[in-house]
Amino acid sequence: MSEDSATTQRHLSWQKSSYSGAQGGDCVEIALGATAIHVRDSKDPEGPSLTVTPAAWAAFLKLTEQQS
Repeated sequence: MSEDSATTQRHLSWQKSSYSGAQGGDCVEIALGATAIHVRDSKDPEGPSLTVTPAAWAAFLKLTEQQS
């Protein structure tokens, strides 16, 4: 079974962004896998998710820090 399978993603431990508002509107959740970072919209937990490498996730975080 590959890490990006839907079955595996259901069993991941998802964490909501600390920047999520109190109303729960624009929320992103991430889950750390053995070899990948999974990202999804908290309003649609059964919907699609993105799977990226740790290097890609680190580059994304660095970019967001630079732009804040």
